[in-house]
Amino acid sequence: MAQVWLLISVLTPTILHLFIPGVLASATFTFVNKCDYTVWPGILSNAGIAPLSTTGFSLQTGESKTINPPSSWGGQLWGRTRCTEDSTGKFTCVTGDCGSGKLECSGGHPAPPATLAEFTLDGSGGLDVYGVSLVDGHNLPMLVVPQGGTGVNCTTTGCEVDLNGACPTAYSYAHDNKTSTFTCAGAAVYLITYCASPNTSQKSSSGQNPVASSNAPEINNTMVYEGASDTSSASSLYPWSHMFCSQSIASVVTIMHFSSM
Repeated sequence: MAQVWLLISVLTPTILHLFIPGVLASATFTFVNKCDYTVWPGILSNAGIAPLSTTGFSLQTGESKTINPPSSWGGQLWGRTRCTEDSTGKFTCVTGDCGSGKLECSGGHPAPPATLAEFTLDGSGGLDVYGVSLVDGHNLPMLVVPQGGTGVNCTTTGCEVDLNGACPTAYSYAHDNKTSTFTCAGAAVYLITYCASPNTSQKSSSGQNPVASSNAPEINNTMVYEGASDTSSASSLYPWSHMFCSQSIASVVTIMHFSSM
């Protein structure tokens, strides 16, 4: 009997950790490339946070890759384009280059222009904080969709065109975060997708940033954007723009959280 009670006392904290709402056991990022050209994602952990198992890799058109960050991870995710390796083995990219000279960024920061997805997992109050930033410019269409989470502004965000005016939920300077920072509690997945819309593409040899084609969806002659907005007239057109997510899902990266039921 003593052994049984000892086993129960050892397992109880683990069981409670798995079933208490808001407590996360693990997280998953799934990167998806829907561009018609190769993208080389880069990953940079915040200061004081250990690097992930990979900090850079290649994604061909239609490919996806899943990695598993710890529940309290924070950092930046972006995509590099038009990357090559010279005769000496030095790896460089035209946009988003991290300066490491290799496929792995290994702590290197992205060179502008670079569309950034920024995350802090299981932060203050157990919330995940995320957003898409144009502080360092725009080089790729990027969409982040949270899944399986709850909370105010637990919704899709991103910039699918290379126009700051068309993407008010992607903040364009350091403190412009009123309508571009989102939070989720216990999200199961953050799906991050490059070129989520078939109308946003870039010819790999053109040297230009991805832009929407002339037949991209418009409302009142304005490009459609994704994300919540507290004052924009778009909120009346998008009833979900101020949603409280009870079951949210996915980004060019997909992030999956396994939390309590």
